[in-house]
Amino acid sequence: MQDRIDAVRLNLMPSRTKREPILKPTKEQVAAATKNRVKDVIDYGLDILFVGINPGLYSAAVRHHFGRPGNRFWPALNMSKFVPEDEELLAFDDCRLPDFGMGITNLCPRASARADELSKEELERGARTLTRKVKKYRPRIVAFLGITSFRTVFGIKGGEVGRQEMTIGEAVVWVLPNPSGLNAHFLLPDIAALFDQLKTDVDRMKVSRKK
Repeated sequence: MQDRIDAVRLNLMPSRTKREPILKPTKEQVAAATKNRVKDVIDYGLDILFVGINPGLYSAAVRHHFGRPGNRFWPALNMSKFVPEDEELLAFDDCRLPDFGMGITNLCPRASARADELSKEELERGARTLTRKVKKYRPRIVAFLGITSFRTVFGIKGGEVGRQEMTIGEAVVWVLPNPSGLNAHFLLPDIAALFDQLKTDVDRMKVSRKK
């Protein structure tokens, strides 16, 4: 993984295939994005379904998950074993995630400048919707991106990142750090290392089911 980390730092990762132009929204477009929706990237039988809290205004403006520059979701994913070394995924490639056995959804569809603008009722409703999605699409693992939202939604005190004891339907539950650049508790290599642990768990589950 260290080679991947060094490559990202030196901007030596392979160039992406341009499927659409990378748009940079204006401040006015970002401010007006409260009613925009970012579609789920989901399919049946995925290895991982990542779960964000809700779209930020920048992501809503570009209509792609974790679209704001500085968010570390995509850099950490590219540094991990989930993405082949000759590939690079950016926010505008989020529709390609199912090709790698992954998907993304949000607990709440409403975009906001800050997650703390969401009401408890919205989060609880989002948890019920997520449960229905998981039971329908049956991913192996549901990975929450942010321990605070995980605690709030499920009424859990304490807890740490990593694999959890609870399940949603038949899906194993993981909690990963919030990849926002404002989360100073975890550096980019730390998040990438946790992604690698998650990939190891996925591979272990696949081997176990084949026996």
